[in-house]
Amino acid sequence: MIRLFAVALGLQTAVAVAQTTTPAPAQTTPDSSTAAKADQTKSGLMLEKFEARREKAFMRADTDNDGKVSPAEWTAFQTARKAKGDPAKSFARMDANKDGFVDKGELDALLAKRFARLDKNGDGVLGADERPGHKSAPKQEQ
Repeated sequence: MIRLFAVALGLQTAVAVAQTTTPAPAQTTPDSSTAAKADQTKSGLMLEKFEARREKAFMRADTDNDGKVSPAEWTAFQTARKAKGDPAKSFARMDANKDGFVDKGELDALLAKRFARLDKNGDGVLGADERPGHKSAPKQEQ
């Protein structure tokens, strides 16, 4: 009888230890905010991509390939694009350090400000409705 009691006690202890040391399986359902963010980044435009696209377009104005755009290059580029507005005024706004050239640093700073202004909900991603020129975007001043 004592032997049977000892065996039963041992089994009970083993079951209790097994129950307390075996972790429950982890839930793998994604956090809804994480899933929404991942979905947004697929369909949205993040700052890095926004800058890269705009920089590529802007640097087409750099006809002498020196890594910066002069007022003459900018004026020729804007004229070829049939852009609205005065190229000298837009160049002056972009030339933050007033050295007569717009370089990558000035362009990145300008684009970061523009991105922040367009990102109405502040989530770090431009959704279709926040991107200028998109059919779902409200008409706004660029």
